[in-house]
Amino acid sequence: MARVIRFHRHGGPEVLRIEAVDVAPPAPGEVQIRVRALGLNRAEALLRTGTYIETAKFPSGLGLEAAGIVEAVGEDVTGFAPGDKVSIVPPLSMARWPAYAELANFPAEMVVKHPSALGFEAAAAMWMQYLTAYGALVDVAGLGQGDVVVITAASSSVGLAAIQIANRVGAVPIALTRTSAKRRALLDAGATEVVASEEEDIGSRLGEIAGSNVVKVVFDAVGGPAFEPLTAAMAPGGILIEYGGLSPGPTPFPLFTVLSKSLTLRGYLVHEIIRDPARLARAKAFIVDGLSDGTLKPIIARTFPFEEIVEAHRFLETNMQFGKIVVTI
Repeated sequence: MARVIRFHRHGGPEVLRIEAVDVAPPAPGEVQIRVRALGLNRAEALLRTGTYIETAKFPSGLGLEAAGIVEAVGEDVTGFAPGDKVSIVPPLSMARWPAYAELANFPAEMVVKHPSALGFEAAAAMWMQYLTAYGALVDVAGLGQGDVVVITAASSSVGLAAIQIANRVGAVPIALTRTSAKRRALLDAGATEVVASEEEDIGSRLGEIAGSNVVKVVFDAVGGPAFEPLTAAMAPGGILIEYGGLSPGPTPFPLFTVLSKSLTLRGYLVHEIIRDPARLARAKAFIVDGLSDGTLKPIIARTFPFEEIVEAHRFLETNMQFGKIVVTI
């Protein structure tokens, strides 16, 4: 028997339960992991509330990121052995392969031997954020030396990962955040400049920082009315990559700006990288190299014990964290 976290109905954090369950041995092509740490993501809160792109079947597990020690390997699995320290690339289905458990099975292709110097907490806090940011900025947008990129929701784990990745490829990251409370922390995290969207005029401030028509890439998790000043600041031929929808308001389509500048507005989910073996292999190599040379370093906002999963999810929903929330087992 192993402790797992499940929920039997949609709702708030209080629906999460710790239950004792018999965990099946790994199937062919799977690796069983004794989990030591979990990384929390907003996708898990969405599954819990019934608003995710995947539908839960009750009782449902959840969770996309974990790090731990290989317990056993299924048939046809090579390259892993019991005792290996590993972390998990988020699988395409968290309902099929949930991570919130003491013992869990994952497809072998989603299991990675991370740099040995990386602790379990940092290893559990890296794949979703770095894959999301790498896929958008490097794989899709081709961000490179000297390119200016605006990163919204910059204090989130993905936003901070995007800042680090931009710096790693020699780009110029401009962080967009709601208030100036996190300005110093974002500058310390590598942002070249910080714009507080609720305190400053976004268009004017971007013009002061970078000049007009120079932002090559916008990496946006928010949507809403900021679309207009963001696209107005973009360079001809620039690309806005939308990977979220945090704004409660409608998102206008800046038709004439898009036409006059030949802009690309593109939706993006990390799944397009995860389901493509060649693109995923390039992403893994970039991220592991960055972790090894220190240019990529997960920032952990707060750590909770496994027994406090309800409190961890409440904290996840506050939008106050700076970086990743981790649960330890």
